[in-house]
Amino acid sequence: MAAELSHLRLPQQSAGRRYGAPWVLMYHSVADEEDDPYLLTVSPQRFAAQMRWLASRGWRGVSMRDLLAAQAAGQPGRLVGLTFDDGYADFARHVVPVLRGYGFTATAYVVADRLGGDNGWDVKGPRKQLLTVEQVRELAGSDWEIGSHGLSHRALPGVPAHVLHAEVRDSRRALEELVGGPVTGFCYPYGAVDEPATRAVAAAGYDYAVAIGHSVLAGRFALPRCYVGDRDGAWRLRAKRGRHGLRDVVTELRRAGKGIER
Repeated sequence: MAAELSHLRLPQQSAGRRYGAPWVLMYHSVADEEDDPYLLTVSPQRFAAQMRWLASRGWRGVSMRDLLAAQAAGQPGRLVGLTFDDGYADFARHVVPVLRGYGFTATAYVVADRLGGDNGWDVKGPRKQLLTVEQVRELAGSDWEIGSHGLSHRALPGVPAHVLHAEVRDSRRALEELVGGPVTGFCYPYGAVDEPATRAVAAAGYDYAVAIGHSVLAGRFALPRCYVGDRDGAWRLRAKRGRHGLRDVVTELRRAGKGIER
Protein backbone atom coordinates (compact mmCIF):
# COMPACT_ATOMS: atom_id res chain seq x y z
CA MET A 1 0.00 0.00 0.00
CA ALA A 2 2.87 2.40 0.76
CA ALA A 3 4.10 2.13 -2.83
CA GLU A 4 0.58 2.67 -4.13
CA LEU A 5 0.10 5.81 -2.05
CA SER A 6 3.47 7.29 -2.93
CA HIS A 7 2.44 7.57 -6.60
CA LEU A 8 -1.07 8.85 -5.97
CA ARG A 9 -1.76 12.45 -6.98
CA LEU A 10 -4.49 14.03 -4.93
CA PRO A 11 -7.35 15.72 -6.81
CA GLN A 12 -7.35 19.49 -6.58
CA GLN A 13 -9.79 21.30 -4.34
CA SER A 14 -12.69 22.46 -6.48
CA ALA A 15 -13.55 25.70 -4.72
CA GLY A 16 -15.84 28.27 -6.25
CA ARG A 17 -13.31 31.08 -5.74
CA ARG A 18 -9.57 31.10 -5.22
CA TYR A 19 -9.78 31.46 -1.45
CA GLY A 20 -12.97 29.48 -1.36
CA ALA A 21 -12.89 26.77 1.28
CA PRO A 22 -16.56 26.42 2.26
CA TRP A 23 -17.68 27.54 5.69
CA VAL A 24 -18.13 24.40 7.77
CA LEU A 25 -19.11 24.26 11.44
CA MET A 26 -17.75 21.48 13.65
CA TYR A 27 -19.84 20.15 16.52
CA HIS A 28 -19.51 17.09 18.71
CA SER A 29 -22.15 16.56 21.39
CA VAL A 30 -25.37 18.51 22.00
CA ALA A 31 -26.55 17.79 25.53
CA ASP A 32 -26.90 19.20 29.03
CA GLU A 33 -23.50 18.38 30.50
CA GLU A 34 -21.73 20.08 33.40
CA ASP A 35 -18.58 17.96 33.15
CA ASP A 36 -17.03 18.99 29.83
CA PRO A 37 -13.21 19.16 30.15
CA TYR A 38 -12.62 19.08 26.39
CA LEU A 39 -15.29 21.74 25.66
CA LEU A 40 -17.00 19.48 23.14
CA THR A 41 -20.58 19.84 24.37
CA VAL A 42 -23.14 22.46 23.39
CA SER A 43 -26.37 22.68 25.36
CA PRO A 44 -29.62 22.04 23.45
CA GLN A 45 -30.73 25.61 24.24
CA ARG A 46 -27.53 27.15 22.89
CA PHE A 47 -27.59 24.91 19.82
CA ALA A 48 -31.17 25.94 19.02
CA ALA A 49 -30.15 29.60 19.34
CA GLN A 50 -27.17 29.08 17.02
CA MET A 51 -29.35 27.49 14.36
CA ARG A 52 -31.89 30.28 14.78
CA TRP A 53 -29.13 32.84 14.22
CA LEU A 54 -27.96 31.08 11.04
CA ALA A 55 -31.50 30.98 9.66
CA SER A 56 -32.15 34.63 10.54
CA ARG A 57 -29.02 35.67 8.61
CA GLY A 58 -30.07 33.75 5.52
CA TRP A 59 -27.74 30.80 6.00
CA ARG A 60 -28.94 27.26 5.35
CA GLY A 61 -27.22 24.41 7.13
CA VAL A 62 -26.50 21.41 4.93
CA SER A 63 -24.53 18.18 4.93
CA MET A 64 -21.05 18.12 3.45
CA ARG A 65 -22.38 16.00 0.63
CA ASP A 66 -24.91 18.68 -0.31
CA LEU A 67 -22.49 21.55 0.27
CA LEU A 68 -19.82 20.14 -2.05
CA ALA A 69 -22.41 19.22 -4.68
CA ALA A 70 -23.69 22.81 -4.64
CA GLN A 71 -20.14 24.12 -4.99
CA ALA A 72 -19.46 21.79 -7.90
CA ALA A 73 -22.60 23.09 -9.61
CA GLY A 74 -21.49 26.67 -9.03
CA GLN A 75 -24.45 27.32 -6.72
CA PRO A 76 -23.04 27.52 -3.17
CA GLY A 77 -25.36 30.38 -2.19
CA ARG A 78 -25.46 30.99 1.57
CA LEU A 79 -24.85 27.39 2.54
CA VAL A 80 -22.91 26.34 5.62
CA GLY A 81 -21.79 22.79 6.33
CA LEU A 82 -22.99 21.30 9.62
CA THR A 83 -20.83 18.44 10.88
CA PHE A 84 -21.00 16.35 14.05
CA ASP A 85 -18.00 14.26 15.08
CA ASP A 86 -17.96 10.97 17.01
CA GLY A 87 -21.58 9.96 16.39
CA TYR A 88 -23.07 10.69 19.80
CA ALA A 89 -26.56 9.39 20.50
CA ASP A 90 -27.69 12.92 21.32
CA PHE A 91 -27.44 13.72 17.60
CA ALA A 92 -30.70 11.84 17.06
CA ARG A 93 -32.29 13.19 20.24
CA HIS A 94 -31.33 16.88 20.24
CA VAL A 95 -29.90 17.78 16.83
CA VAL A 96 -32.18 16.21 14.25
CA PRO A 97 -35.45 17.76 15.52
CA VAL A 98 -33.99 21.28 15.55
CA LEU A 99 -32.46 20.95 12.09
CA ARG A 100 -35.66 19.55 10.63
CA GLY A 101 -37.51 22.58 11.96
CA TYR A 102 -35.38 24.85 9.76
CA GLY A 103 -35.15 22.51 6.78
CA PHE A 104 -31.44 21.99 7.50
CA THR A 105 -29.41 18.82 6.99
CA ALA A 106 -26.07 17.69 8.45
CA THR A 107 -23.34 15.07 8.40
CA ALA A 108 -22.65 12.73 11.31
CA TYR A 109 -19.20 11.09 11.39
CA VAL A 110 -19.38 7.81 13.27
CA VAL A 111 -16.72 5.42 14.61
CA ALA A 112 -17.46 2.15 12.82
CA ASP A 113 -16.31 -0.29 15.50
CA ARG A 114 -17.80 1.63 18.44
CA LEU A 115 -21.47 1.93 17.41
CA GLY A 116 -23.72 1.39 20.42
CA GLY A 117 -20.76 1.89 22.76
CA ASP A 118 -19.32 5.03 24.30
CA ASN A 119 -16.50 7.55 23.89
CA GLY A 120 -13.87 5.56 25.72
CA TRP A 121 -11.13 7.50 23.92
CA ASP A 122 -11.94 10.62 26.01
CA VAL A 123 -10.07 9.57 29.14
CA LYS A 124 -10.96 12.60 31.26
CA GLY A 125 -14.42 13.27 29.90
CA PRO A 126 -17.79 11.84 30.91
CA ARG A 127 -18.95 8.66 29.21
CA LYS A 128 -21.35 9.51 26.40
CA GLN A 129 -23.42 6.97 24.52
CA LEU A 130 -22.87 6.63 20.78
CA LEU A 131 -25.44 6.04 18.08
CA THR A 132 -26.46 2.42 17.67
CA VAL A 133 -26.35 0.40 14.47
CA GLU A 134 -30.12 0.77 14.16
CA GLN A 135 -30.00 4.54 14.63
CA VAL A 136 -27.26 4.98 12.03
CA ARG A 137 -29.20 2.89 9.54
CA GLU A 138 -32.38 4.87 10.22
CA LEU A 139 -30.62 8.22 9.89
CA ALA A 140 -29.04 7.24 6.59
CA GLY A 141 -32.42 6.06 5.35
CA SER A 142 -33.85 9.48 6.17
CA ASP A 143 -31.18 11.20 4.04
CA TRP A 144 -28.84 12.32 6.83
CA GLU A 145 -25.29 11.91 5.60
CA ILE A 146 -23.23 9.33 7.49
CA GLY A 147 -19.46 9.64 7.20
CA SER A 148 -16.56 7.65 8.61
CA HIS A 149 -14.60 8.72 11.68
CA GLY A 150 -12.37 5.65 11.43
CA LEU A 151 -12.69 2.25 13.03
CA SER A 152 -11.54 3.10 16.55
CA HIS A 153 -11.09 6.90 16.80
CA ARG A 154 -7.32 6.62 16.51
CA ALA A 155 -5.13 9.55 15.46
CA LEU A 156 -3.73 8.66 12.03
CA PRO A 157 -0.44 10.56 11.64
CA GLY A 158 2.50 8.20 12.01
CA VAL A 159 0.56 4.94 12.29
CA PRO A 160 1.80 1.86 10.37
CA ALA A 161 0.46 1.43 6.84
CA HIS A 162 -1.73 -1.56 7.73
CA VAL A 163 -3.36 0.36 10.58
CA LEU A 164 -3.98 3.37 8.34
CA HIS A 165 -5.52 1.05 5.74
CA ALA A 166 -7.88 -0.49 8.29
CA GLU A 167 -8.96 2.79 9.87
CA VAL A 168 -9.70 4.41 6.53
CA ARG A 169 -10.74 1.73 4.05
CA ASP A 170 -12.21 -0.94 6.33
CA SER A 171 -14.34 1.61 8.19
CA ARG A 172 -15.81 2.76 4.88
CA ARG A 173 -16.64 -0.78 3.82
CA ALA A 174 -18.28 -1.56 7.15
CA LEU A 175 -20.42 1.57 7.08
CA GLU A 176 -21.45 1.06 3.47
CA GLU A 177 -22.65 -2.42 4.33
CA LEU A 178 -24.57 -0.96 7.25
CA VAL A 179 -26.31 1.90 5.44
CA GLY A 180 -26.71 0.08 2.13
CA GLY A 181 -25.17 2.88 0.10
CA PRO A 182 -22.02 4.90 -0.53
CA VAL A 183 -20.09 6.54 2.31
CA THR A 184 -18.14 9.33 0.65
CA GLY A 185 -16.87 11.46 3.55
CA PHE A 186 -14.11 10.93 6.10
CA CYS A 187 -13.36 12.90 9.26
CA TYR A 188 -9.87 12.68 10.82
CA PRO A 189 -10.04 11.71 14.51
CA TYR A 190 -8.86 14.62 16.68
CA GLY A 191 -8.50 16.62 13.46
CA ALA A 192 -5.00 15.11 13.21
CA VAL A 193 -3.86 14.82 9.60
CA ASP A 194 -0.65 14.41 7.64
CA GLU A 195 0.07 13.82 3.97
CA PRO A 196 0.05 9.99 4.16
CA ALA A 197 -3.40 10.16 5.77
CA THR A 198 -4.80 12.37 3.01
CA ARG A 199 -3.40 10.03 0.38
CA ALA A 200 -4.85 6.99 2.12
CA VAL A 201 -8.29 8.63 2.24
CA ALA A 202 -8.14 9.45 -1.46
CA ALA A 203 -6.95 5.92 -2.32
CA ALA A 204 -9.81 4.42 -0.30
CA GLY A 205 -12.32 6.05 -2.64
CA TYR A 206 -13.70 8.84 -0.47
CA ASP A 207 -14.89 11.98 -2.20
CA TYR A 208 -13.64 14.34 0.54
CA ALA A 209 -12.32 14.54 4.09
CA VAL A 210 -12.66 17.13 6.84
CA ALA A 211 -9.96 18.24 9.24
CA ILE A 212 -9.99 21.26 11.56
CA GLY A 213 -7.25 23.79 10.91
CA HIS A 214 -6.36 25.79 7.82
CA SER A 215 -3.08 23.96 7.15
CA VAL A 216 -0.96 23.77 4.01
CA LEU A 217 -2.69 20.43 3.39
CA ALA A 218 -6.06 22.17 3.14
CA GLY A 219 -8.00 20.97 0.13
CA ARG A 220 -10.50 18.35 -0.88
CA PHE A 221 -9.02 15.81 1.53
CA ALA A 222 -8.34 18.16 4.44
CA LEU A 223 -11.19 20.67 4.45
CA PRO A 224 -10.90 23.12 7.36
CA ARG A 225 -13.76 23.59 9.80
CA CYS A 226 -14.80 26.08 12.43
CA TYR A 227 -15.11 24.83 16.00
CA VAL A 228 -18.39 25.74 17.71
CA GLY A 229 -18.76 25.62 21.48
CA ASP A 230 -21.31 26.44 24.13
CA ARG A 231 -19.98 29.98 24.54
CA ASP A 232 -20.64 30.87 20.90
CA GLY A 233 -23.50 33.31 20.61
CA ALA A 234 -24.38 35.56 17.68
CA TRP A 235 -21.40 37.92 17.81
CA ARG A 236 -18.89 35.08 18.22
CA LEU A 237 -20.36 33.20 15.26
CA ARG A 238 -20.17 36.37 13.19
CA ALA A 239 -16.53 36.82 14.17
CA LYS A 240 -15.72 33.21 13.37
CA ARG A 241 -17.25 33.60 9.93
CA GLY A 242 -14.97 36.56 9.29
CA ARG A 243 -11.87 34.75 10.56
CA HIS A 244 -12.65 31.82 8.30
CA GLY A 245 -12.31 33.98 5.20
CA LEU A 246 -9.11 35.59 6.49
CA ARG A 247 -7.55 32.22 7.27
CA ASP A 248 -8.37 31.10 3.73
CA VAL A 249 -6.26 33.94 2.37
CA VAL A 250 -3.39 33.30 4.79
CA THR A 251 -3.40 29.59 3.95
CA GLU A 252 -3.16 30.30 0.23
CA LEU A 253 -0.29 32.71 0.78
CA ARG A 254 1.55 30.10 2.87
CA ARG A 255 0.89 27.49 0.20
CA ALA A 256 2.15 29.77 -2.56
CA GLY A 257 5.27 30.56 -0.56
CA LYS A 258 6.08 26.87 -0.22
CA GLY A 259 5.18 26.03 -3.81
CA ILE A 260 2.43 23.63 -2.77
CA GLU A 261 -0.43 22.88 -5.16
CA ARG A 262 -3.97 22.15 -4.08
